[in-house]
Amino acid sequence: MAEGARQIIHPSAVVEAGAKLGEGVSIGPFCVVGAEATLADGVTLHSHVVVAGRTSIGARTKVFPFASLGHQPQDLKYADEPSDLTIGSDCLIREGVTMNPGTSGGGMHTIVGDRCAFLANSHVGHDCKLGNNIILSNGVLLAGHVSVGDYAILGGAAAVIQFARVGAHAFVGGLSGLENDLIPFGMALGDRASLAGLNIIGLKRRGFGREQIHALRHAYRMLFASGGTLKERVAKVADTFADQAAVMEIVDFVRAGGERALVTPRDASARDLAGSEA
Repeated sequence: MAEGARQIIHPSAVVEAGAKLGEGVSIGPFCVVGAEATLADGVTLHSHVVVAGRTSIGARTKVFPFASLGHQPQDLKYADEPSDLTIGSDCLIREGVTMNPGTSGGGMHTIVGDRCAFLANSHVGHDCKLGNNIILSNGVLLAGHVSVGDYAILGGAAAVIQFARVGAHAFVGGLSGLENDLIPFGMALGDRASLAGLNIIGLKRRGFGREQIHALRHAYRMLFASGGTLKERVAKVADTFADQAAVMEIVDFVRAGGERALVTPRDASARDLAGSEA
């Protein structure tokens, strides 16, 4: 491939014919870029990075040594279907990160949004759908078909089961095993994670005001109260907080449903964690 303007490609790197490289791309020693890969403007592969298959990496994303992006999904049903992996702009992909493309059983696409950070040895499985501004700490494992909302944070060595949903602004504690869907703004902790209140620290850091946080706390208590059915409680929350966009995000998440149940508080004391004033 002819070298584009301001591209830097180390002599030991292998860039296969057909790969598409934007301006300002930097490819370090011993990297391998496959024939169907696309690197947008300003992408940096530091060294020993492999970009395989139909993988597209957005502008200014930085990838560190021994990351493997776009190799065959770890799904025994995969039959070489032409699936793809799309990674957004301004992402940080640290050492040893693995990301797999989609499969025919999940829509053929694995999608990662913009400004996400993937710390060392984290994994994004086939057919995952990730929003923007997400952080996966060291050793986080996302099984296939997982969705993660904007600004969610997953602590070190957390693991998420296949088909689970993690809502926007949610927090999964380190070493937690998430087996069900975590509501937006929720905080899940534990080996078999339970709901441990709202991600209040994250809400404040993201600029949510006192009134918004108060409404979320009130809605949380109503939603996970002991009386009535979940459907009835969701309807009551929707009626009470129809003018609160953040609360309605939780309502929409619950109503949308998915393959998994909701993560719920383990006991009444956990429900009360959302109860103090902002």
